[in-house]
Amino acid sequence: MAYLQTLSKSFPGWIFFCCCCCLPLLLTSSLPLKGISTAHHACKLRKINFQQPYIRNRTYTLAKMVHASDKDTDNRLIGQQLYVNIKENNRCYLMKRIVEFVVKDVLLTEIKNQYPYVEEVAQFLASLTLELSRCVSSGNREDIEKNLEQMKNKMEQLGENGKAKAIGELDLLFDYMENACTDAPKKGGNKKKN
Repeated sequence: MAYLQTLSKSFPGWIFFCCCCCLPLLLTSSLPLKGISTAHHACKLRKINFQQPYIRNRTYTLAKMVHASDKDTDNRLIGQQLYVNIKENNRCYLMKRIVEFVVKDVLLTEIKNQYPYVEEVAQFLASLTLELSRCVSSGNREDIEKNLEQMKNKMEQLGENGKAKAIGELDLLFDYMENACTDAPKKGGNKKKN
């Protein structure tokens, strides 16, 4: 033990100490334990992703700007209806799929030139789905696909206003993603807009 203390006082000794003693401990502690599912861990995001004031402000500002011109208050794309028959442990996977759809089929279309901040928000959301790339559903995906398809159909029925409505609800999407994919206290998921 005295040898390790002396060795760790010099820089090369410190490197040696870390490589030989600390690294194996870190590697083994990050390995999944037998019998514990890694799928659940793959469906989690760090809370810090949602605490960046810059991107939160960009997302909310963009949503507010577009929502102000939306006269259709009867329809909502992002809401509790998405969670019908979806178990809580599958909600993050569902939100990942919804975000992938919104990024690809809404934000990165011709609409990106109509509003400010669209590309920044799209990049942020795409980075979240990339972090969730190993997140898969546990069990039957039928209800997830059905709810996702209903959202897509509703957006399509709204025609040109469908994409604008999706952008106007980016703040809701941000909150739902945060609530479903972090261990944060549940807030904002029931947020109502007029």
